[in-house]
Amino acid sequence: MCGIVGYTGSRPAAPILLDGLSKLEYRGYDSAGLAVRCGTQLAEVVKATGKLRNLAEKVDYGRALPGTCGIGHTRWATHGEPTQTNAHPHVSGNATGSASGPVESNVVGVHNGIIENYEELKEKLLSHGYQFYSGTDTEVLIKLVDYYYKKYKLGPMDAINRMMVRTRGSYALALMFRDYPGEIYAARRDSPMIIGVGEGESFLASDIPAILKYTRQVYYIGDLQCARILPGQVQFFDLNGDEIQLELTTVTWDAEAAEKEGYEHFMLKEIHEQPKAVRDTLNSLVKDGRIDLSGAGITDELLGEVSSVCIAACGSAWHVGMVSQYVLEDMTGLPVRVELASEFRYRNLPLDPHTLVIVISQSGETADTLAALRKAKEASLHTLAVVNVVGSTIAREAEHVLYTLAGPEIAVATTKAYSAQLAAMYCFAVQLAKVRGRVEEEEYARYLRELEALPGKIERVLEDKERIQWFASKYSHAHDVFFIGRGLDYAVSLEGSLKMKEISYVHSEAYAAGELKHGTISLVENGTLVIGVLTQNALLEKTVSNMAECRARGAYLMGLTSYGNYSVEDEVNFTIYVPRADEHFVGSLVVVPLQLLGYYISVARGLDVDKPRNLAKSVTVE
Repeated sequence: MCGIVGYTGSRPAAPILLDGLSKLEYRGYDSAGLAVRCGTQLAEVVKATGKLRNLAEKVDYGRALPGTCGIGHTRWATHGEPTQTNAHPHVSGNATGSASGPVESNVVGVHNGIIENYEELKEKLLSHGYQFYSGTDTEVLIKLVDYYYKKYKLGPMDAINRMMVRTRGSYALALMFRDYPGEIYAARRDSPMIIGVGEGESFLASDIPAILKYTRQVYYIGDLQCARILPGQVQFFDLNGDEIQLELTTVTWDAEAAEKEGYEHFMLKEIHEQPKAVRDTLNSLVKDGRIDLSGAGITDELLGEVSSVCIAACGSAWHVGMVSQYVLEDMTGLPVRVELASEFRYRNLPLDPHTLVIVISQSGETADTLAALRKAKEASLHTLAVVNVVGSTIAREAEHVLYTLAGPEIAVATTKAYSAQLAAMYCFAVQLAKVRGRVEEEEYARYLRELEALPGKIERVLEDKERIQWFASKYSHAHDVFFIGRGLDYAVSLEGSLKMKEISYVHSEAYAAGELKHGTISLVENGTLVIGVLTQNALLEKTVSNMAECRARGAYLMGLTSYGNYSVEDEVNFTIYVPRADEHFVGSLVVVPLQLLGYYISVARGLDVDKPRNLAKSVTVE
């Protein structure tokens, strides 16, 4: 949710911090702040509400804030209103919290996450003479560290460890101590954090794009681990205070992949990157004419033991699971259930011991999905993660991992990560069906040819984007949009509806077409836009019939179907075609026009496409 950056080295810190925060704007925020130290001088704190440029202008884009060690933060309000006082960084002293300038405090810090027992901790600190200027749980956390630092006098790491034992909740925490100039201390539990190193300088961030411009050498700090960060070197410690060794990882993304490269918005760029994301993901899993899951540690023996599949995910990843459910059940004959991870973690599901639990997450840090994974592991079930970020918490904790090769995705509304996840799940489904004897060699080879053709077909869909742009400009005033389909088409409609509502703020819903008569059709009135997804030939006529009922009540109909289904034109007002593909995989094609439709309607309404209101890229708190 929030964004953290940190730097210590020989260069001015403030410009680097501002640059890093700008790379994290996609995570969503309502205020921002910096704390920078110049040698042994006091840390200087500056905060601003609203856009990051407000903070940048306040410090003359970093030029008015000298110092070579600092931390920065973009805040997404959880505890406390989005005010300058509640903005980070927070301090251990009794300053007003909103004023800018040098601070006398022992500890200055920034924090992502939620501290669940902060009220209890606040009462404890009040009894020890601490005063509070903000309504945040973060201020409580900083002052708790200060309390232990003063009480035990054993140094920053001991104080941090004691804080970690005492708190409940999630955090990625970066701290500067007055007595330790040039050093940053960090701690993590459930919220993402990476630490990068370069020649004589070190970096801290919530996500890779923030520091990719400066270094590709990163550490993924683990849960309940701490770090002491000095220029060009990092020490890691466990909860007992013992030093531990972490593996240094080289990030292979191109720095340019996190830039717009001439596109008006990141979302449009990432829509156009889908052919590459799908191609790269397929190429990582299909080798010499066979699907090879050995990189994930998945053997044919393991697949042969699977009696059922349970998929847990959130948001668009859950929609990937819904599409995968139809594909897996039809191909393998196994029962498949798809659960919202936020529900899975609190239910006692009657799962067979041979159930394979699949969790899907772009970031690999989604809080509810991580909790679902841990619950499945506690039940001794086999687990498989489909993630995009190497070294992420879910990737480290899952028994098996299928990596998607989508590269960095900056826009809040996912596009290429969704498509890459689908590609990975297609490969898994085909291989599981092959192992179970449900697919003969000839059909197996045909499926592989169909998969390999998907990137080229997505490119053909993108060539027709001008028609979608025209249609979007015509219907940008829509108040209600309904997406309908049957079977796999319904599953894809869920994602189309989400894209519409999350970036254009148009009310939209997706319904199984057969459910319209059970109440929903009462909402259809003159001018309502109804979009029918029509790619499953056995169900096409039934969905068209449902659409005709909507038209009789004044709806305007858009049909999305495959080339060859030209009879659809006679039944709807506007038709979009995609290339023909195997019906198991056609969802990868029809989702693209739905993404473009949401994008162009958002643009026509003059909205912030990449950073829609109230949303964040990664939901790392419950």
